[in-house]
Amino acid sequence: MHESDAGLLAPGRAGSPAETATGDHAFLQAMLDAEAALTRAQSACGLAPAEAGPAVTGAADAERFDVRDLALRARSGGNPVIPLVADLSAAVDPDMRPYVHRGATSQDILDTAAMLVAYRTLAVVLGDLGRTADALERLSAEHRDTPMPGRTLTQHAVPTTFGLKAAGWRSLVLDARDRLRTVRESLPAQLGGAAGTLAAFGAFAPGGRDDAALRLVTAYAREVGLAAPLLPWHALRTPVADLAGALAFTAGALGKAAGDVLTLSRTEVAELAEGEGGGSSAMPHKANPVRATLIAAAARRAPGAAATLYGSLVAEDERPAGAWHAEWEPLRELLRLVGGAARDAAGLAEDLTVLPQAMRAHLDLTGGLITSERVAAVAAVRVGRARAKEMLAEAAGRMRDEGGTLAEALAGEPAFAGVDLGELTDPVRYTGCAGPLTDRALERR
Repeated sequence: MHESDAGLLAPGRAGSPAETATGDHAFLQAMLDAEAALTRAQSACGLAPAEAGPAVTGAADAERFDVRDLALRARSGGNPVIPLVADLSAAVDPDMRPYVHRGATSQDILDTAAMLVAYRTLAVVLGDLGRTADALERLSAEHRDTPMPGRTLTQHAVPTTFGLKAAGWRSLVLDARDRLRTVRESLPAQLGGAAGTLAAFGAFAPGGRDDAALRLVTAYAREVGLAAPLLPWHALRTPVADLAGALAFTAGALGKAAGDVLTLSRTEVAELAEGEGGGSSAMPHKANPVRATLIAAAARRAPGAAATLYGSLVAEDERPAGAWHAEWEPLRELLRLVGGAARDAAGLAEDLTVLPQAMRAHLDLTGGLITSERVAAVAAVRVGRARAKEMLAEAAGRMRDEGGTLAEALAGEPAFAGVDLGELTDPVRYTGCAGPLTDRALERR
């Protein structure tokens, strides 16, 4: 049988570490890790023989199981844990089989596995975000004072610097990093039994002691390497919603930088270039901004996946039908989208080519009108705001009709007697606090 999902239609995540970390094999191993951790925890708490934990752990190797067969058999019960428990039980010594999955429900294992997959995938994503932030820090420092047009509503506004723009991208990347770090550290194990009461674990304890079940939750979380939950969260989906929010924010944060790169690398703008770029099947001359394109695509898709996960907060009863099941694929998709985007963002930032000459040339496209805010401020002190605005409108009209520069159009105006209009209308001299703001942004670590 051919691989059912080799990433043919998903170049954004194809070949990325996140793709491997979220694949069927990775999820299967995470479910097995959850099962093994549960048995080890029961052994540690005296709820299972000492040899049970090592026995189940030794059998919990994904290479020993048929993923496709498990997927097909999962249809009968609605989730893959049910056939997996049967196969794992068959793989251990008969004397140890009673301690496989004892007291747990399928959702305990699959929820814990999902958190494990997210925990492992986020380690890769955070590494790529660190690379991205480092590269943007270098670009920001190098181009602290590189002037370029600031654009609002697609039009030239006032001058800015590329250093400040890159520092803004970096700030968003660090915001994403902080959110993902916080979420990752709080990802919890899941253990509640059939209806979130831990009853079966207490029933299996010597003397039927419920306090043993409470201790087991802590031991289980420690064994699996996740946070200990305050309550079973079968129908309390805060961990999934928080993860969805942080991932969607990260996709959007990276998408902002990608969107700017796409705009500034247009042929007629060409203030940035994406390294060597990508090819075209029909036009050999093109060097497409492929990484930025793939990041932008991920940023557009991520909110939809996150919306499904937020919708699953409406989970009825103690364990829901459908709400939990609806989470599995969009959660994996979000992890893959963000994992691929983070990989591409690191490469994009590290290889980005900045073209200061084009930026400088574009500052002169309007003949100095890009500094009209500054000119108006100087004129307002002398003739009032209304007259200053009127004067600039008249000057702009003459420029449209006759050409020339703003300095030339204002020459002879009494309001500017003694003023160096060449200096006043020089865009390079009107970048405000762009430099100090860049310095401030780069102080953040």
